[in-house]
Amino acid sequence: MKNTQLLLAVLLALPSIIFAQSMTLKGVVKDSIGNPLELANIIATNKAEGTLESYGITDQSGRYKLDLATGVTYDLKVSYLGLQSILEEFTPAQDADEVVKDFVLKEDPNQLDNVELVYEMPVTIKGDTIVYNTDSFTNGTERKLGDVLKKLPGVEVNDDGEIEVEGQVVSKVMIEGKEFFDGDSKLATKNIPADALKKVEVLKNYNEVDQMRGLGNDQDNVAINLRLKEGKTNFWFGDVTAGLGDGEKTRYLGKAKLFYYSPKGSINVISNFNNTGDVPFTFRDYFNFTGGFRGFNRRGGTGFNVSDSGLGFLTTQNNRANEIESNFVAANFTYAASPKWDLSGFALLSDNKTNFVNNSLNTFINQGFTQGFDEVTDQRNQLGMAKLSSKFKPNASLQVDYDVLLKKSKQTEFSDGASIITQDGETTIDIVDQNKENEPFSINQNANFYYTLDDNNIFAGTFQHLYQDENPFYSALLSQEPFTSPNPDDPDNPFEAIDFTAGAGGLFDINQNKSVISNKLDAKIDYYYVLNNKSNLNFTLGTTLSRQDFNSNLFEILENGSSQDLNETEDGTPIGNDVRFNFSDVFLGLHYKIKTGIFTITPGLTLHNYTTKSTQLGSTTEDSEWMVLPDLYTVVEFSQGKSLRFNYQMTAQYTDVNNFAEGLLFNNYNSLFRGNREIENAIYHDVSLNYFSFSMFNFTSLFGGINYSRRIDPIKTAGDFIGINRISRPVNNTNFADQTLSANARFSKRFKKWKFNASARGSYSDLNNIVNTEDRNTKNLTQNYTTSAETNFKEGPNFEIGYNFSSTNSNNGVTDRTFFTNRPFANAEWSFGKGFTIAADWSLYNYDDNDDSTEIENRYSFLEANLYYKKPESKWEFRIQATNLLDVDVISTNSVNDFTISNTEYFVQPRIVMFTVQYSL
Repeated sequence: MKNTQLLLAVLLALPSIIFAQSMTLKGVVKDSIGNPLELANIIATNKAEGTLESYGITDQSGRYKLDLATGVTYDLKVSYLGLQSILEEFTPAQDADEVVKDFVLKEDPNQLDNVELVYEMPVTIKGDTIVYNTDSFTNGTERKLGDVLKKLPGVEVNDDGEIEVEGQVVSKVMIEGKEFFDGDSKLATKNIPADALKKVEVLKNYNEVDQMRGLGNDQDNVAINLRLKEGKTNFWFGDVTAGLGDGEKTRYLGKAKLFYYSPKGSINVISNFNNTGDVPFTFRDYFNFTGGFRGFNRRGGTGFNVSDSGLGFLTTQNNRANEIESNFVAANFTYAASPKWDLSGFALLSDNKTNFVNNSLNTFINQGFTQGFDEVTDQRNQLGMAKLSSKFKPNASLQVDYDVLLKKSKQTEFSDGASIITQDGETTIDIVDQNKENEPFSINQNANFYYTLDDNNIFAGTFQHLYQDENPFYSALLSQEPFTSPNPDDPDNPFEAIDFTAGAGGLFDINQNKSVISNKLDAKIDYYYVLNNKSNLNFTLGTTLSRQDFNSNLFEILENGSSQDLNETEDGTPIGNDVRFNFSDVFLGLHYKIKTGIFTITPGLTLHNYTTKSTQLGSTTEDSEWMVLPDLYTVVEFSQGKSLRFNYQMTAQYTDVNNFAEGLLFNNYNSLFRGNREIENAIYHDVSLNYFSFSMFNFTSLFGGINYSRRIDPIKTAGDFIGINRISRPVNNTNFADQTLSANARFSKRFKKWKFNASARGSYSDLNNIVNTEDRNTKNLTQNYTTSAETNFKEGPNFEIGYNFSSTNSNNGVTDRTFFTNRPFANAEWSFGKGFTIAADWSLYNYDDNDDSTEIENRYSFLEANLYYKKPESKWEFRIQATNLLDVDVISTNSVNDFTISNTEYFVQPRIVMFTVQYSL
């Protein structure tokens, strides 16, 4: 508590420190006839040192405002495209608090000089493009793109490494107009060297197809294009790093980041080999890596995706585990084969080995016992991916694109566990060893054409095909027969007895094969009729066709080493699966877009005919339905950098074969799952309202949004429980309606070289489930608040200090639990001497709950530090880096659901100290 009070006192005192010995210069910039000039540039340069001190851009009323130090002489430059610039000397008095100074710009016949002057400004705005001069915001300690972007006004980099502009996640990153790894922002922020950048161009309302610009709703599309410094084109640049260190074992690190850019093409090579816990490419990144903006019929109203049929492999907590070894290499190229034909592509290989040590305590709600589960797991993820793209544009009226993306991976997970059940003072220990394997393979092909017949008639076509083959394998070696009941003769016992037979050593060796082969075709034709320069009609005709073949069988390995298939339970319930599932959607849509004043409104309707068909267990089930689904998208552009967006979407949500297959499946050693061929679609109503305001006048950024979702007849999981065992089954048509309300806000304000940040996120959900045939309602409330202050001085130490509070409450009528995390954090960086830089990053986690009887409390700190040495103009850099300096060994997390309250401890890597050498090309 004392730490919290001290931190808040520091944050409250900072404004008085910031404004000491400073003054405000403000005024209005007009043209020669008295009209205020919006987006005029004002720059203040320290006359003696020649360094940029402050800058501003005028608002709608022509107003500007600069924060300057008193007693210093400045060169003031005022400029506007097409008008004659002003250069004037200004010295604020020592006792000055505020000075008003207006400027009048006259016409200039020589506009080329003005263009150059405007371009050298820290920030210029040209329509939907914002251009940042990176040298105006950096202090020389930045090492990668993410470090630079965090310092640009209006741009944020979130904890996942994604770039956000105006509350929208940037979906495409380019260098010199050429795609960087299919536009992936995470690879860009963590690998592109900061010292290679000259300009960052933010492209709002972006559409990569010329013919389509302005026809649809591109307001959610944001791209970033990076411009390189002189000398970085037609030459290789980048860096190579090698390091050795020690902890409890020898540590190593090897990295290479190499880049080549020319007018004809580009090559990017990234590699990372280490056993220090640095994970350059995660399993989640692999499945999310699609790139670009291409999505099929995003406003058409259908929710149907071929889902991952895997086995729920463990994931690390904040990239922390007991041991992590990563090997990663990737290459990307672009090539202009001719003025009309461009090629691009990439290849990527990743091999991650992870060792988890987890100890959990599970309290089963209303069951009268607890279960401890201690587990040691070795996991390996081998991932491969390759993509080739072609863009052919023979003339201004026609463009044809083709992409093919191949994915291949191999995932293995071996765990040794012990289940410790305590009930009525007695303890039972069971051996639980599990093995999971999966080798999915997929080919995704995408073809698009765009044809402009004339100014009023434009056609677009999209054709996508997905082939996916998954073969997850699961096995468990158990000391106790699974899914036994204290009273197997109970007529209400939901656990149909399976005739398990003990194998070698009296252990039950249970195995499950599964195969899912999916083919999915999406096709649509769009016709745009342009009514005028402010409105158009869009007609869409298309279809989605999917076929999935699902097979599974359960078998045991007996004592003599032979196998025995398990085909059905004792009451005749089938265990294996042989299912063919077909889904089709034929649709016709109409959207009308109109722009009137500050409003852009796009209402739409889509008529669908849905058909689902499953063949299994000797019979066929088929269902067909017609449906009309509306949508509405509205944008209110109050001014440059200030907008309000409203979005409503009605969606028919369908599931794939994984929920239709009715044979029993092992999800885990104590969890069986059975599909339901009678599953129908759910209806989702999603409404969102988002506001964004960013002002170059006072460098204030504000983003806020609220989202509401109502899900009618959602697919729910009905669970039957006895002890730790459960059988789950998807159901709907339950008259349930789940509701979720979420809101978020983010505020940032810059004062000279200081920046203040505040953010808040919250969500409330009202969810329904079925537990042991009884309806269970659960209400969840999560909250997260963060505030921080940071500096960006050219000289002297820079730091960030902040505080984060989060809480999670879950109330299901049986238990009401709240978990809290208080996290003060700080990071600092200081360059001193001739070439030395020291940096440190610290966070204190204080984890607690509202139930004194459980005594759940966990407090731990993570501290990382780096000492760099690089002589000016040298290509060599030497570093001593240390992670987990406080040698934390365990972190904890908690969760609550309808069935259990869980507290899990994760063992993490110990303190690691490394010495590294980096050479820059």
